[in-house]
Amino acid sequence: MLSLHDHTVRGKLVVRNIGLILSGDLGNPILNGDCIVCIDGKIHSVGYEKDLDVEQPDTLVDAHGTTVAPGLIDSHVHPVIGDWTPRQNQFGWVDSFMNGGVTTMISAGEVHLPGRPKDIIGLKAMAVTAQRAFSNFRPGGVKVHAGAPVIEKGMVEQDFKDLADAGVKLLGEVGLGGVKQGDEAKKMVAWARKYGIQSTIHTGGPSIPGSGLIDADIVLEADADIIGHINGGHTALPLSEIRCLCESCTRGIEIVHNGNELAALFAMRTAFELNQPERVILGTDSPAGSGVQPLGILRMISLMSSFGEIASEIAFCFATGNTARMRDLDCGLIEPGKVADLIIMDRAQHSAGQTILESVRMGDLPGISMVIIDGLIRCGRSRNTPPADTLAEIIKQRQTP
Repeated sequence: MLSLHDHTVRGKLVVRNIGLILSGDLGNPILNGDCIVCIDGKIHSVGYEKDLDVEQPDTLVDAHGTTVAPGLIDSHVHPVIGDWTPRQNQFGWVDSFMNGGVTTMISAGEVHLPGRPKDIIGLKAMAVTAQRAFSNFRPGGVKVHAGAPVIEKGMVEQDFKDLADAGVKLLGEVGLGGVKQGDEAKKMVAWARKYGIQSTIHTGGPSIPGSGLIDADIVLEADADIIGHINGGHTALPLSEIRCLCESCTRGIEIVHNGNELAALFAMRTAFELNQPERVILGTDSPAGSGVQPLGILRMISLMSSFGEIASEIAFCFATGNTARMRDLDCGLIEPGKVADLIIMDRAQHSAGQTILESVRMGDLPGISMVIIDGLIRCGRSRNTPPADTLAEIIKQRQTP
């Protein structure tokens, strides 16, 4: 399981008067209940307030009839150092994503570092540094799983063992470095998998200098764990090749904001045709040339639901429970034992939809009124989403450690 250094939170959080609980679980996306109790940063119980132990909370939140969902997971980001991205020379981008409901990020490679080392010693050192740095530092409270080396020619099995022994759990996008042939990538992906390192492969046309076209044949031969941005980052493969990828393997189908929207919807629909919606996960593939999108995951949820014509509660699962299972995370689901990463939201003011689910189904974004990470309130009303119709309220709050 992907894990960060201990950031243990002590105390009891009660969120009561909830109008709707989205579980993040495709099999049961809406839960019965109006209250969630969290203890020491983890979800303890979910149900109706009258049946739960809600006495003496350290933090008490009244949701005022609004919706609680798991914190969103961005399956595809490119962090570098701290909360700064050299790609757009922008500070505070991770904190801005938190204001868009993202509580966990997965690095697909720290590829934008100026002067990124491509020698084997250098790339391994950089991966360990990124892994350590983001384990110790959480911008806005967001858990950034980083340290994802881009594989290069000349790497041998021992290099992957060394990385794993040092705590590296991810590979950067296969294809962004010198390894672009299917047979060569397959060997290194297998070594990574042997030592518990999860892999993602670039899919589609080139995105940054040094990358190249990775077509369906290469993706299938490499057999990475995640088909990275199957809808292109930015340029997508032909729809026939996207269908081939969906039909010919059982790997994760990652759909991103910074890709081709037609291809995104086609990939999602194909997954449903195959009766495999659990394979669909969402990312932004940012920071990138098109910028930084703090609301990118919410926009993908809205796109999948409105243009893709699926229930909003199902679309939320793509960015929560699906990703958590695919990435082996301890968040993404509202159930006892999971980490208490929650967002409280409501339909946006003046949305044509009468409920939050109806408004998202009609293409609107929800308004976030609170983000909770590890049982701690990280922000109130979001500075980035449209204002929520009704806001959650802090009734009692302990001191933040």
